[in-house]
Amino acid sequence: MPIIDLKVPSPGESITEVVIAKWLVKNGDYVQKDQELAEVDSDKATLTLNAEHAGTVMLISAEGDTVKVGDVACKVDTDAKAPEVTATPIAETKAVPAAQVPVATAAQVPVATVAQVPIATAAIPTSTSYASGTPSPTAAKTMAENNINADQVSGSGKGGRITNQDVAAAMAKGFDKQAATNTWVGERNTERVKMTPLRKKLAQRLVSVKQETAMLTTFNEIDMSAIMELRNKYKDKFKEKHGTNLGFMSFFTKAVTEALGLFPAVNAMIDGEEIVYHKYADIGIAVSAPKGLVVPVLRNAEMMSLAGIESGIKALALKARDNKITVDDMTGGTFTITNGGVFGSLMSTPIINPPQVAILGMHNIVERPIAVNGKVEIRPMMYVALSYDHRVIDGRESVGFLVKVKEMCENPTRILFGAKDPQEVLLGL
Repeated sequence: MPIIDLKVPSPGESITEVVIAKWLVKNGDYVQKDQELAEVDSDKATLTLNAEHAGTVMLISAEGDTVKVGDVACKVDTDAKAPEVTATPIAETKAVPAAQVPVATAAQVPVATVAQVPIATAAIPTSTSYASGTPSPTAAKTMAENNINADQVSGSGKGGRITNQDVAAAMAKGFDKQAATNTWVGERNTERVKMTPLRKKLAQRLVSVKQETAMLTTFNEIDMSAIMELRNKYKDKFKEKHGTNLGFMSFFTKAVTEALGLFPAVNAMIDGEEIVYHKYADIGIAVSAPKGLVVPVLRNAEMMSLAGIESGIKALALKARDNKITVDDMTGGTFTITNGGVFGSLMSTPIINPPQVAILGMHNIVERPIAVNGKVEIRPMMYVALSYDHRVIDGRESVGFLVKVKEMCENPTRILFGAKDPQEVLLGL
């Protein structure tokens, strides 16, 4: 079979060029079929370049090069023979005669320390895997971009290898300040790093939103006592039955879909001189990925149960953290929810995700004293913010929408009755 040209795939419609972010192989390496060869960045997503055939790879483009979709990124010589794999000789060990091995009696060794007694250690040499603490190419790049050391991440891969998912999990949990390495060296140096296509596109979109929309933000606060009590009561049974944790995002997503049905303008978009009202709710969930903020979409969230929402969010979050998110995963949302509370944010004004006209911002849950029936009580409170495009949404609709979300979160049974109080439904009010 002749030399095969491996061309740059298309990440999606309207994308004409990409950047070779990272080669995962070296020039002249022998690769297997379907092996990942490179990471390719576009302004919407990151994808991998995979070998279509086994053979020796010949790199054409270099890291950081901007190439057109359909250009040849590398060639694969399929006539090349796979290198012979030589078995590593196992070091000979001399068995120790049983008579020479000290054996402790039960009377000499306390029960708690029996597991600590070495048994014939001279005959069983120990070794440490070469992969232990070594990051994969993708993980190494993420660690370099975020100034993370290998000793700050626990590897869960084969032989203790650090995967990109391990890095993302460590970043989500945060790092001990004492364990973090101080990067200040007392010098006045600078470093220039080229913006990724995703970061450049994100910057352009954020600036255009501020310039092209009449964006306003309205705020409210939610007493999270009812949701927290419900979650603490049923979280174990929920996980046992559905195989996923019960979080706060599912309650908010369900409350949002019910409120969107009452205020359709919040679920709309502008198309030229027309306003398009969506009869469904595709909810975008903002996720912090290693390469920037991405917003994968839950399709027809209005039809999902809490378990379906939790499972869907978990699957999308894992894809985003592993840089496996696709353009299709992020296309077509009608409303977005972002949760800055996971990073400790108390209050913020989220920016609309165009062409949508509204976005809900969740924040940190903090115990605060509030007045309840004329008495001061300590309650777990969360500030919520709704940023909206005033060209489509009036103040009455924006405030009414946020109030409905607040009412359903403070009384979750309302979610089952179209945001109405169950007693009102019973009375036909």
